[in-house]
Amino acid sequence: MPLKSEINPLPLLQKLAEAGARLALPAIAGRGKPLIIRAWEFGAPLDRGQWGIREPKPDAPEVEPDILLVPLLAFDRAGYRIGYGAGYYDLTIHRLRALKPVTAVGIAFAAQEVPKIPTTPRDERLDLV
Repeated sequence: MPLKSEINPLPLLQKLAEAGARLALPAIAGRGKPLIIRAWEFGAPLDRGQWGIREPKPDAPEVEPDILLVPLLAFDRAGYRIGYGAGYYDLTIHRLRALKPVTAVGIAFAAQEVPKIPTTPRDERLDLV
């Protein structure tokens, strides 16, 4: 779900659902923890989570996606990103990649590209933007 001025992924999610993709949305589990990814479909009820972000209800099944659409504030050509600073997506990508191959796709406006993102060892690289 879009937050603040992030690109709105809902039209893309609608097209993916129409093409047969099973959708899921993240839920914040707590500071320093990976996101919980829960199954979701258009029309299913949502809760308001941390920062008012809409997320699936706690009874929605947890899933381990093959493709993760990742929001960002800025990105570089090496595939690194800056988010809002809590590290939830880095933790989530790391956890999922330890389980199986996962493609992490950043979604952004072209104007969000910068020459170089400063990185730390815990930053996970995106496969595509």
